[in-house]
Amino acid sequence: MSGPSDRDLGMVRKITRRDLLDGALLTAGALSAAALGARAQTEAAYYPPALTGLRGQTDESFAVMHALRDGNLWDRAGSPQTTGETYDLVVVGGGISGLAAAFLYRQQAGTKARVLILENNDDFGGHARRNEFTARNGRKILGYGGSQSLQTPSYFSPAVKQLLRDIAIDTDKFKSYYDQDWANRHKLRPAVLFTREAFGIDRLVRLTEIAAEWVPKTPFNDRAKRDLIELIDQPRDYLPGKSRAEKFDILSRTTYAQFLTDICSYDPQLVTYFQNSTEGYFGIGIDAITALDAWGDWEPGFDGMDLGNEPYRTMSASARRYLTDPDPYIFHFPDGNAGVARSLVRAMIPAALPGHGMASQVTTAADYGKLDVEGGPVRLRLNASVVKVTHDGAPGSAKSVTVTYMENGTLKTVAAGHVVLACWHRVIPYLTKELALDQIEALNDQQKVPLILANVLIRNWEALAKLGIRGFKSPSSFWHGAALDFPVSIGRYKFPATPRDPALLSLVKVPLGAKGSSPREQSRAGRRALIGLSFENMEREIRDMLGRALSEGGFDPAHDIEAITINRWAHGYAREYMRPWDAFWPDGKLPIETARKPWGRIAVANADSGAYAYANCAIDQAARAVRDLLGHSPHLPAYADFPGPPRGMVGLK
Repeated sequence: MSGPSDRDLGMVRKITRRDLLDGALLTAGALSAAALGARAQTEAAYYPPALTGLRGQTDESFAVMHALRDGNLWDRAGSPQTTGETYDLVVVGGGISGLAAAFLYRQQAGTKARVLILENNDDFGGHARRNEFTARNGRKILGYGGSQSLQTPSYFSPAVKQLLRDIAIDTDKFKSYYDQDWANRHKLRPAVLFTREAFGIDRLVRLTEIAAEWVPKTPFNDRAKRDLIELIDQPRDYLPGKSRAEKFDILSRTTYAQFLTDICSYDPQLVTYFQNSTEGYFGIGIDAITALDAWGDWEPGFDGMDLGNEPYRTMSASARRYLTDPDPYIFHFPDGNAGVARSLVRAMIPAALPGHGMASQVTTAADYGKLDVEGGPVRLRLNASVVKVTHDGAPGSAKSVTVTYMENGTLKTVAAGHVVLACWHRVIPYLTKELALDQIEALNDQQKVPLILANVLIRNWEALAKLGIRGFKSPSSFWHGAALDFPVSIGRYKFPATPRDPALLSLVKVPLGAKGSSPREQSRAGRRALIGLSFENMEREIRDMLGRALSEGGFDPAHDIEAITINRWAHGYAREYMRPWDAFWPDGKLPIETARKPWGRIAVANADSGAYAYANCAIDQAARAVRDLLGHSPHLPAYADFPGPPRGMVGLK
């Protein structure tokens, strides 16, 4: 059976979806495209959050580093030109960790310290990216393009809590900003889209808390229906006669997919159903996470096994955190953790984001022309790819560091008293020849999780209201599903209140390789596959999935989609350590402990340094890097408070 045509899906309609720099250029031409972006930063019209189409890590942002990686940059770029600029600190990377490092450095070194932040992308924030839309009715709607929320503030370190206070973020206010009763008030529930490719028919099933009420409506085979109802409603002790310690040991060595089929003896359709349920949280599917981590993720099947309610030592850091999380998931700016990045920029460069307080930060447009002003104490330079950092002399005795970067197609240099490398771990060995082999190997161990986040502006959400759903997951689609954005209203910014209002749908995809291989191997394969996906490929999948899921509610993908922004993160979130793949976890020496060692006047700060893809980890590692450069300060907690992902039960409460 053939699917709908491009015309039926609306692929031929003109919507807000493709801009000049949409990531389609080849690397050879992207160097000049990046130069165009650098010149545009000083122009009044330069406003990256409002761009649609392909965003995130585009080919333009990769161009310089890929040329450096491939060994052909220096022959083409010519000799560097000195800018004559000297700074107390140069930060490589303008994500949350880099911005936090700049902020904390000035707190410790004094406000007279001059700081330059160099960011290779066309916007700041790293994965904490803001997407802005203007609906047909003129309403401004915000979305998040990456880092989503401040999860579990109760577990934040003293350093993180203090920094948030210092940049005017009060997490308690989210209790009133986030409408926790919104879904119940509108009688909206989750749903599942079953597709004909995997289940023989397209069918949307609305979920309830009792599986026996909705599973019979699914296209599962009869055995799978019985198994799923038992797994959710009446799970047994699937390891009878084993002690709790023996169960923990077995579940630490068994994937959740194996648990469902080999231990529970359930139908393989359950593996198909749950396969991508863990990908958005762990960056890998149930074929590669342990059953113990699935328990921590609150996947079904463990209530009858007498596992207690405390984390076990071999669980991944995220699974332990989620299992014992005392906080509701409400700490979310309308633009996600871009709200944190913007608050950091406001605290350091107030002219670029004038005003005070959380509410005004949300609705104030950043003035990108004021990020990099000559003579400013803090300067943030976009479209500037650092390609080399070298001490001016032996690292142990040098008084300065030379930082070389590409801007406007030209190599330039600045001098720095200190440098914080807040870029990815795997980039660092390309930037310097001053590292020992063991540190290079440790840096290269951190394999990023590829990730795609799409925001789709729809004319209204009447179709979802008619179907009684807030969103749906789709076990066998390209995208993992779609959902209305979080119901957050801050100050003058209001969440779409009625079904007649335009709204954003958020979609996620974690591109992965062949099932059963290690998380690192799957991520590498997923990144290679991502390179071959055009914006049009991903747009077609969006339209097709939404049409299948929402058509019974009256949704027409050719008519009801107003704009699409796809944020591509080929090098996405920091990879966590987890069993059964990382045998050293949690007792052995962790690669990050070697990778993040400072040398001379250079320190390392990023979420990779903690192997933990959370905003609070990025801030913790920034605090640690500043301490590495400046020594202990009463404003920073002891090093032991932020060594990386919490091991065992340490650092959770």
